[in-house]
Amino acid sequence: MFSKIVIFLVSPLGAALCLGALALLLAWRKCLRAGFRVGLLALLWLWLWSTPVPSLWLRGWIEDEYLPLPLSAIAPAQALVVLGGGVAPATGRSADINLYAAADRVWYAARLFHAGKAPLLLLSGGSVPGRDLFSEARAMAILLHDLGVPEQALLLEEASHNTRENAAFSASLLKARGIERIVLVTSALHMPRAQALFAAQGLQVVPAPTDFEAHLRPPGLQAWLPDAQALEGSGRAMKEWVGKWSR
Repeated sequence: MFSKIVIFLVSPLGAALCLGALALLLAWRKCLRAGFRVGLLALLWLWLWSTPVPSLWLRGWIEDEYLPLPLSAIAPAQALVVLGGGVAPATGRSADINLYAAADRVWYAARLFHAGKAPLLLLSGGSVPGRDLFSEARAMAILLHDLGVPEQALLLEEASHNTRENAAFSASLLKARGIERIVLVTSALHMPRAQALFAAQGLQVVPAPTDFEAHLRPPGLQAWLPDAQALEGSGRAMKEWVGKWSR
């Protein structure tokens, strides 16, 4: 809970809302000059992290810890562990699986499996009661089967709802099978926090990052115009940074 509060307070939208509320309170207390300054700070903070240049810089700063690697450079292990966050299970409204931007995780895991990096894939991700028809792990299994991965090579962890639980519940399943060395597949932005949590469970972790976001910035004025995608990316980057240090 503490980390969630900190993440909200430092996130672009959360900080701007808090500063905006403070500015209104100051104005109500007749502190007009202080209220103006705080309100201006709220707008500047929101504008800064809504623009592609600082947003991509922040994401790149985190992703640079794990650079893209060719398949040949990924060391083999006893199992591949794929973290949820890239696909959404079918819901009562739709029978189809939804693919998010981070669906690269599933595609990359299939490539690693077919390259012989591990004989087993552990898929980690639970479900939202009352919304999902099945777990995210099972949704990934369906997609991996379509990508040519046999069902007998899949092990599902279907109880987790966050990265800490991904690590704890997956480690329990792996250690029960005598597995100590894994290839961890997740988004590059998520990898520093995820690897630390899995290593804390006593596992030897070979990072296999994918879904890199810090591409070249847009040219000219467009790089400094507020953008919803940049704001969302900044928020996720701050979440990963805070989560890593508060784990």
